[in-house]
Amino acid sequence: MRALVKTTAGPGLELLDVPEPEAGPGEVKIKVLRAGLCGTDLHIESWDDWAASMLKPPLVVGHEFYGEIVAVGEGVATGDGKYDLRVGMRVSAEGHVICGRCRNCRAGRQQMCVQTSSLGVNRDGAFADYVVVPAANVWEQPDAIDPDLGAVFDPLGNAVHTALSFPMSGDDVLITGAGPIGVMATAISRHIGARYIVVTDVSDHRLALARAAGADRVVNVARDRVRPVQAELGMAEGFDVGLEMSGSPSALSEMVENATHGAKVALLGLPKEPFAIDWGPVITRMITIKGIYGREMYDTWYRMTFMLQTSEVLRERIRSVITHRFPAEQWQDAFAAARSGEVGKVIMDWSS
Repeated sequence: MRALVKTTAGPGLELLDVPEPEAGPGEVKIKVLRAGLCGTDLHIESWDDWAASMLKPPLVVGHEFYGEIVAVGEGVATGDGKYDLRVGMRVSAEGHVICGRCRNCRAGRQQMCVQTSSLGVNRDGAFADYVVVPAANVWEQPDAIDPDLGAVFDPLGNAVHTALSFPMSGDDVLITGAGPIGVMATAISRHIGARYIVVTDVSDHRLALARAAGADRVVNVARDRVRPVQAELGMAEGFDVGLEMSGSPSALSEMVENATHGAKVALLGLPKEPFAIDWGPVITRMITIKGIYGREMYDTWYRMTFMLQTSEVLRERIRSVITHRFPAEQWQDAFAAARSGEVGKVIMDWSS
């Protein structure tokens, strides 16, 4: 089969012909139809310090995908039960494979597993014709979810997890960072009833995507500031909820500056290096700050599926984040597009 492989410890990837994986006990083999390109994959391709600390080549990369079950391993329920997995079923998958034995796993907090193994990082991934994953990680997709939407469920889950961290119905929301996940969070915030949504970034292209996804105002912080927009919208006391999706120290600083007393801030963006923060306003304004990683397993999956099933508007707004599509053979063009920064989500087609 075709697979995009990190063959050695260094920059680059190779599209190779490799043996097909087989489903072992408790596993499911899936024919990949679509796969989403993530920032993690860019780090792996360039072989930065993070990638070098995480990967042990050779390894098939990629973790965002949608496909069709073609085989199930021993011990996987395949009958007529409501939750059984069957050949022909269309699915996505949670890319974090948990140990099932640590304290968090046993307490039902699987997303906090201290021994998580990640698809396409610690085990062979989904930039391939076929991928094998544990049956527990497989998520059946309803008919309303097409292959493109199904391929972005992993990053969509990040957006949903972040946006649902705090109640925001009727509240004013500031989202810093209009990458694909920030734009998806904009669509989710609009869907669940935020009053005003302001999105910041340094790319006019990405801010246009955020506006199309439901933002009331967008601010290019390379030129302008948030405070005047806040005043224009009549938010004299500041934002109620902040979703920090960029990993930028200046973005978090501006978010805190424009937060109301008692505001709640969820942090998904990962900074490149440590940075200082003025804790005075955080303390005196009684601001709650919460770190977010991945998806809640599997509450987030239920919620994003149900929201998409019941809203064509939301489906179209999430689908609008996908701006570029490439056949698998053009993976280099896909990576180049993603690196340009002037894109939304990049999808690779593995169906042919």
